[in-house]
Amino acid sequence: MKILDRYVAKNFIVGYVIAFCVLMGLRIITDLFVNLDEFTEHNIKTAAVIKNVLIFYGLNCTLYFRDFAGMITAVAAAFSFGRMIRSNELVAVMASGISLKRIIAPIVFLALLLTGLLVIDQELLIPPLADKLVRSHDDLPGQESYDVKFIGDGKNSLINSQRFDVGTKTLHNPSILLRRQTSRPGIWEVTGLITAEKAVYNDQTGQWDLYSLDTKTGELLAYGLLERVGARETPERIPFYSSDITAKDIPVRRKSEHKTLLSLRDLTALERQKTKIGDMRDMAQLSSQKHFRITDPIINLVMLMVSLPILVCRDPKSMKSAVMISFAITGACFITTFVCKILATEVIFDIMPALWAWLPVFIFLPIAFIELDSMKT
Repeated sequence: MKILDRYVAKNFIVGYVIAFCVLMGLRIITDLFVNLDEFTEHNIKTAAVIKNVLIFYGLNCTLYFRDFAGMITAVAAAFSFGRMIRSNELVAVMASGISLKRIIAPIVFLALLLTGLLVIDQELLIPPLADKLVRSHDDLPGQESYDVKFIGDGKNSLINSQRFDVGTKTLHNPSILLRRQTSRPGIWEVTGLITAEKAVYNDQTGQWDLYSLDTKTGELLAYGLLERVGARETPERIPFYSSDITAKDIPVRRKSEHKTLLSLRDLTALERQKTKIGDMRDMAQLSSQKHFRITDPIINLVMLMVSLPILVCRDPKSMKSAVMISFAITGACFITTFVCKILATEVIFDIMPALWAWLPVFIFLPIAFIELDSMKT
């Protein structure tokens, strides 16, 4: 690496660290200012409140980085080139016979490495923390509880419960509908119903241990009741229910918007399951999520490639306008991507869900190539 490359890379890294701290800090401070009263709802000591706040935002920083990674890179590029233009360093570089396209090469290389960090964050860091990232501001760690409304598992059964306690991994008053597919697509037949007083997830066996309440003694009995449709005999006693839904999956799978926390492998497996069920809406959402998982890093690089040719200007007087134009185009790309993610979840736009994921790339990638080609070097 040449001295000039090291110098440009150093300026970019310094700008990246500053942009990261500023944008992440603003995101955290704004959210804390709005939701501070929710952290203090419980009658706990101040030290416990501070610990809860630190844990909550420490975990959610993984989400904030995923959302702002592209913007941070663009701001860092503007910061690094702003320093060089203010000192007329680009003029000296051009006078030495070096093309300005050669100047942006170290930044593009570092942006590729930082995109790798984004992929690691999305695929390796966020999925294991997904059950903690769905926690709201007023929940205490380990004391969260959620309602469960007909979550489908790999057996095509539907799990329903009045309350799921995260700390004890317990489903209270669960009812599990057993189903089988009929000859008509998308039509399922109920074959049985499992009921119990509670179901506790067993980490060792990977099964849900069922417990029923004895109405006479009030004791918990280690079995649930299976009622088969059309059967005349008494309900069958079953000690457990085997399912691919674990205790960590319940908080994530209970709402469709939480599927963004899953890894690409989990989304693929879930889409395969929905294909068997024939749920077209969920299939469309999962398909769009898979494609957005691929296009998000590409879009971040496109945002940088769109802004770099504008930022590389030789006149310090035009730097302010260059930064404004660069941020405007970058913001337009960011907003377009956000709108496409919303439209991909709507029923009327589910005909080609993958199209919405690639639409920002189709729009702004040609703009980036045109700007790079017309760049004055």
